Amino acid sequence: MDTLEAIRTRRSIRAYTPQTVPPATVESLLRAAMSAPSAMDQRPWQFVVVTDREKLDSLTAVLPGGQMLRQAPVAIVFCADPARETKLPGYWMQDCSAATENLLLAAHAQGLGAVWIGVYPAEGQVRGVRERLGIPEAVVPFSIVALGYPAEKLPPEDRFDRARIHTDCW
Repeated sequence: MDTLEAIRTRRSIRAYTPQTVPPATVESLLRAAMSAPSAMDQRPWQFVVVTDREKLDSLTAVLPGGQMLRQAPVAIVFCADPARETKLPGYWMQDCSAATENLLLAAHAQGLGAVWIGVYPAEGQVRGVRERLGIPEAVVPFSIVALGYPAEKLPPEDRFDRARIHTDCW
């Protein structure tokens, strides 16, 4: 699948088969995430790969939009380590967003289903994820991607809206 096709056909998949995702595939996805652009190449991201069923289920208690974690065989938690931003602080949200999107596209291109679950800036969600996964206080859980082999197939959506395009000025 080429890049443009992956971008245009990727959908948020919330239902998964019980088939496990091989560790080599997870590593491939993390390599894609870490290939994202980063302000001043600071790469403030850290990742927690969660495959333990009890931990995945426990996350649903603090993530109202994360109920699909009960089915997902794996989730990747994207965290920001602001202390790594020594040259240009304050860009970790953009960097972690780019890494999250890279992983979503890579998952789709490899035949996996995935969905982005927001964590930051909801204080209760940040605290709950941090506590359940033992994430240090100085590290910010930013997002979670639930992953698995899709148990649903959604058609592509054309989201192009010419009315939102402005040329040279508003």
